[in-house]
Amino acid sequence: MSQGLIHPTAIVSPGASLASDVSVGPFSIIGPDVVIGAGTQVGPHCVIDGHTTIGEKNTFYRFCSIGGIPQDKKYKGEPTRLEIGNGNMVREYVTINTGTLQDVGVTRVGDDNWIMAYVHIAHDCQIGSHTIIANNVQLAGHIHVQDWAIIGGSTAAHQFVRIGAHCMVGGNSAIRQDIPPYVIGAGDPFRPVGINSEGLGRRGFSAESLSALKEAYKLLYRRQLTVEQAVVQMKALQAERPEAAEAVQALVDFLSAEGRGISRA
Repeated sequence: MSQGLIHPTAIVSPGASLASDVSVGPFSIIGPDVVIGAGTQVGPHCVIDGHTTIGEKNTFYRFCSIGGIPQDKKYKGEPTRLEIGNGNMVREYVTINTGTLQDVGVTRVGDDNWIMAYVHIAHDCQIGSHTIIANNVQLAGHIHVQDWAIIGGSTAAHQFVRIGAHCMVGGNSAIRQDIPPYVIGAGDPFRPVGINSEGLGRRGFSAESLSALKEAYKLLYRRQLTVEQAVVQMKALQAERPEAAEAVQALVDFLSAEGRGISRA
């Protein structure tokens, strides 16, 4: 670790492990069980503590609180962890807590996520990669957010919900049940309105896949089917449209896994 990259007012514990090019801004504090990878920048007035491992080329803007203990009354000081990947942008006043023994014991954030100001990511959340989590989003404990999801500002999500890959949640939403992959919607409670076609097109989904996903959405939300019946029909759709089978499979896998039930408002 180069002392020239550590501001003289910062406090870095001797037990911390920082790559040689990690920078730490004024008045920031790095705890003894923290590991930070190459190219990561920690701005002023940040606190990074707990059993926290951070990858490469992340940016923690001013006033972040990373690796704090869970906001869970059952927590008794166990050495649970936080793992953050590479290339994440974490803006002002973001809080990300470590896990609990009531779950896997680890809160995880993947790669290339854009996490805006005042976001809270609670204990045991599992955040994928390439997500956008806008200002003041509040994620309760044990939430799973899959890759490429976008969550609009001031949205609150109930503990244990799953937010599927490539979905888009409008601002000021309240999420109380699972949101399947690809779905777009908003509201309190969250109301699905269709497939995130614009976002999927930008990510290279073919016209064939988009057409099949729109049909899968109709099976789930427009044909008065149960989730189980919709899954059966989606499998038939995969056989009819093999070029879209992989895209539809993400829906099948999500709906077949245990969850809180899907948002249908």
